[in-house]
Amino acid sequence: MTAPILSCSRRLRRTPFSDGVEAAGVKGYTVYNRMLLPTVFDSIEADYHHLKHHVQVWDVSCERQVELRGPDAGRLMQMLTPRDLRGMTAGQCFYVPIVDETGGMLNDPVAVKLAEDRWWISIADSDLLLWVKGVAHGYRLDVLIDEPDVSPLAVQGPKADELMARVFGDSIRDLRFFRFSVYDFEGCDVVIARSGYSKQGGFEIYVQGSELGMPIWTALFAAGEDIQVRAGCPNGIERVEAGLLSYGNDMTAHNTPHECGLGRFCNTHTAIGCIGRDALLRVAKEGPVQQIRAISIAGDPVPGCDRVWPLYARDMRVGQVTSAAWSPDFGTNVAIGMVRMTHWDAGTELRIDVRGEDRAATVQPAFWL
Repeated sequence: MTAPILSCSRRLRRTPFSDGVEAAGVKGYTVYNRMLLPTVFDSIEADYHHLKHHVQVWDVSCERQVELRGPDAGRLMQMLTPRDLRGMTAGQCFYVPIVDETGGMLNDPVAVKLAEDRWWISIADSDLLLWVKGVAHGYRLDVLIDEPDVSPLAVQGPKADELMARVFGDSIRDLRFFRFSVYDFEGCDVVIARSGYSKQGGFEIYVQGSELGMPIWTALFAAGEDIQVRAGCPNGIERVEAGLLSYGNDMTAHNTPHECGLGRFCNTHTAIGCIGRDALLRVAKEGPVQQIRAISIAGDPVPGCDRVWPLYARDMRVGQVTSAAWSPDFGTNVAIGMVRMTHWDAGTELRIDVRGEDRAATVQPAFWL
């Protein structure tokens, strides 16, 4: 039987880099914030090996920005997250859990502080813009909120510094992790941060204005031909090895940051004004009853985890696996799972239902990368 296809319309938006992505031979997409996000070029395993040894350029325009501008921008930003932002200065990026009034996760974006009265929230896959507008309206805050024409382009891999220095100058090598600065490209100011959705190191270029998209894409490929630059995308194997969570897959609004292992990003006692603060104070006091853990799965390579795989201790369900992949470098199936506190200790032996097949699974002390 022929597999069903995804019917596209103008509601599914192309990006400023789509022409380059297609010319590079993209083989698969997913839909993320109603935009195209590439998922594979050569093969997932070949892309994985290349990412770990060379350098890739990723079209991650789907990481849309929610911009806050105005006198109450900083107050609104603090209302959204339990992370204390008082010490954050312009030029910094913070990973911030965004929660609702119950303490449930609405998104796990990167906050970019451009100025005291101007912020970008670089979001994961959810309609955060609507929540932010609702909060601002309900509290009658003096702030403008919109989605600017900003499209991130990631450069990831061990040769990322070399490639970026060739295009934007050697000073970019001195940019610190989760800091950003403004660089010149053909007379235009470009915000670039040392960040990205991999553990291989790299940068995210916040391309302002769609017309700059392909010129920057072309310049990166022209500069990196001799260091094996390729088009790439967030890699499912490397992501799970590193324990990089995916909103909507590994966590939802039904989970608190503490359940997601993000308690270190919550300063609940001092983040005065956070909407979910009271609920999270109770969670912090009592502790979570389940939490994200690294899981290894025995046997042959598992298929893609496109659904929840239940975890059992004997006949009792004690959790679920939400992301999994075969790791060539570690020689095992690696996974991210939410496990109940009674069975989350490292070394605990469990079993997992992988599409009807019973497999042995083990809770690991940490993620692989």
